[in-house]
Amino acid sequence: MTAPDVTAEIARAIPDDASDEEAAAIAVALGTHLGDQERAAAAGGGDETWDGKRWAFAGRVAALQGRRVRVPTAAPLDGWAAAGRTDRF
Repeated sequence: MTAPDVTAEIARAIPDDASDEEAAAIAVALGTHLGDQERAAAAGGGDETWDGKRWAFAGRVAALQGRRVRVPTAAPLDGWAAAGRTDRF
């Protein structure tokens, strides 16, 4: 999000009848929150992966289908979508 976008978003969040102190507090809180979101996105912390889940999913397939599979790292991250492709694992 660019600086003009952040400024516009903060301005929309401040009520028209807010005092100067209230407006400043809202601006600081929103600025901090939006900055935290940007840092988290830049760090890549929001990306979902199969890390730690592949073995559990393979165990479910083994229990339900009676066969062992190796879940590829490129398998869909959505469990329902992956379940529909177990015949290809």
